[in-house]
Amino acid sequence: MKISTKGRYALRLMVDLAMAGGGQPVSLRDVAHRQQLSDKYLEQIVTPLSRAGLVRSVRGAGGGYLLTREPEQYTVGDILRPLEGDLAPVECATDEGFCERADQCVTLELWQEIHRAVAQVVDGTTLADLVERQRRKRQDGHG
Repeated sequence: MKISTKGRYALRLMVDLAMAGGGQPVSLRDVAHRQQLSDKYLEQIVTPLSRAGLVRSVRGAGGGYLLTREPEQYTVGDILRPLEGDLAPVECATDEGFCERADQCVTLELWQEIHRAVAQVVDGTTLADLVERQRRKRQDGHG
């Protein structure tokens, strides 16, 4: 399983909104500048996040994007899934996955274990955790 650039940049965008926003809208142009990303690419990323109800836009002068809830209330999984879909390493490891060979497949349990391990990490890590890690890196002079 590999997380796409959209998933990786979505996390960077959400951390930036959490850190820079302070309850005020943040423009994608400002995020793009701070994160050294294309604002056009961020527009493609913010759309599924908005559809999922994770961010909302504010139009007009001083507009931009806001988080819809507190950073503690987002998990990394909440942010990644709208862009990446299910994070299973193979289709048959998902709840919806079906395989005619499941009862005789020796690797199915392995794929399910990997899926559970990934879910445990992404669903057990909050946006607030990432914000705190970013703050520590900045204090240590690494970010």
